[in-house]
Amino acid sequence: MITVHHLENSRSQRVLWLLEELGLAYTVKRYARDPQTLRAPPELVAVHPLGKSPVITDDRIVVAETGAIVSYLTAKAGGGLVPAPGTDAHARYVYWLHYAEGSAMPPLLLKLIFSRLAPGSPWLLRPLVRRIADTVLRGFVDPDLRRHAAFWEAELADRPYLCGADFTAADIMMSFPLEAFAARGTGLGPQVRAWLGRVQARPAYRRALDAGGPYAYAGPGAAHTG
Repeated sequence: MITVHHLENSRSQRVLWLLEELGLAYTVKRYARDPQTLRAPPELVAVHPLGKSPVITDDRIVVAETGAIVSYLTAKAGGGLVPAPGTDAHARYVYWLHYAEGSAMPPLLLKLIFSRLAPGSPWLLRPLVRRIADTVLRGFVDPDLRRHAAFWEAELADRPYLCGADFTAADIMMSFPLEAFAARGTGLGPQVRAWLGRVQARPAYRRALDAGGPYAYAGPGAAHTG
């Protein structure tokens, strides 16, 4: 049996969604973040040495990293939600599967880190830290995020989903960076907003919200009911 070691408000929400889309049986073990640091609890170290989520166990097999989990689960389901090899859609699928964590998430994490530097610093240093953080955000992080947002908008201009006409696991993989981007108040174009509306309206997405519990990034139109 597959067990999802699920951390609230995290990337592991995508794993629950994928399992619902694939129709694979699973159980959920929920973990709460530390209320002060917002980090994962130490109990996750017992599952994987890095103590992070997402991670799944499938009998004695332990799989960490969202992209690796997506590959493992889609293969287990016989290739569901993966375009046929050799097609243009499959090439796009491989790209988006790796882009989500390799390119999209780093600037979002930098935005989060530098936005929190000043409030967490000693009060005497706070003005200096704020100036440094603002300089990095304005000069590097925010322009990079705008480039990514323009890229997403262009890629979705002539197709309903990231790989083409069909919904794939790459759309699930990309959901977290785009939801996190939207939740931080950074503007998204109309094509990306339409894409978010389409994927968040899927029944499996809503079932996954009920299975996972609190998730801050779903938006008002997709709030879970459980």
